[in-house]
Formats: sequence, C-alpha cells, structure tokens
Amino acid sequence: QVQLVESGGGLVQAGGSLRLSCAASSSIFNLNFMGWYRQAPGQQRELVAGIASGGSTNYVDSVKGRFTISRDNAKNTMYLQMNSLKPEDTAVYYCYASMYDKRYWGQGTQVTVSS
Repeated sequence: QVQLVESGGGLVQAGGSLRLSCAASSSIFNLNFMGWYRQAPGQQRELVAGIASGGSTNYVDSVKGRFTISRDNAKNTMYLQMNSLKPEDTAVYYCYASMYDKRYWGQGTQVTVSS
C-alpha cells in the first residue's frame, strides 16, 4: 500500500507559478507510472502530466510548455512545476500512481488562479 500526500496548492494570480509536491509513504522506485490529474467543478478528471519509471513524460496539450513534471526517487516525491498559470488551470489537483494492477490516489490540493 502506498499513501500519497499532495502539497503546494494555493491562490495565485494569472501569470504566476506554483510547485506541487506529491510525497509517497514508501519507495516510488517500482511505481510504473506517476501522474497529476485535475478536476474542475462540473468537469471530468483529466490527466495533466505523467511520468513513467524510465523518466519519459507526457502532457495534455493545454499545459505543454508551461508545466513540468519530475520525480525524485531518492526523496520518494513527485513534483509539478506550473508556470504562466491561467484562470482555466483552476482545479483540484490529484497525485496518482500505479504499480502493476494497483492504483493509488492522493487526497487532492486546490489550485486557484485569479484573473
């Protein structure tokens, strides 16, 4: 069982930056995939960025060039650096991890971008 805890959310003005962190309760070395999802009110949860165990990354088109996902296996932590934030980035951001047939979610952290 892996527990995930997000931090770093908050209120920021448009054009600003935030860095989200996802701390795992145990080693993330064997996690096949880790990612950040977000869900805005009335919308479906979407995958924003993902990173595989080998380091390959993928991003939803709307955040390409603005967000960067990374993972530090030594610290058992994943990050999402968010720059040039827009009001449409406002959502609850969730940390996600998978290992074979097991799925893990964090509790979510609110990101609010004011115009």
